[in-house]
Amino acid sequence: MSMDIIYLRDLKVDAIIGIFEWERRVKQTLSLDLEMAADIRKAARSDAIEDTLDYKAVAKMVIHFVEHSDYQLVETLAEEVVRRVMTEFDIPWMRLQINKKGAIRGARDVGVIIERGVRAQAQ
Repeated sequence: MSMDIIYLRDLKVDAIIGIFEWERRVKQTLSLDLEMAADIRKAARSDAIEDTLDYKAVAKMVIHFVEHSDYQLVETLAEEVVRRVMTEFDIPWMRLQINKKGAIRGARDVGVIIERGVRAQAQ
């Protein structure tokens, strides 16, 4: 079985995230990168959105979920985003990076990268 990857890069979402008291009062902008396993061969033949992973639908669901979340840890948010996307869109493998820019003074980026599921081997 082959695996193709459909991705979203730098999806910006404002959310309550963090452990400090001031972080619980203001929304911070997070940047999400998603990579999701998909077999796009059927869609390539049919040229029909129904035959592929609809990244607009994924983005809409992720934005809604993250905007309404209020986790303390980026790690918890990452796990929940991946669990929900993989379940709702029947995805066998996914990698997610959440960037919480500005969390550490002097660092351009800080965040987490998680990978879940089974990645198919290229044939």
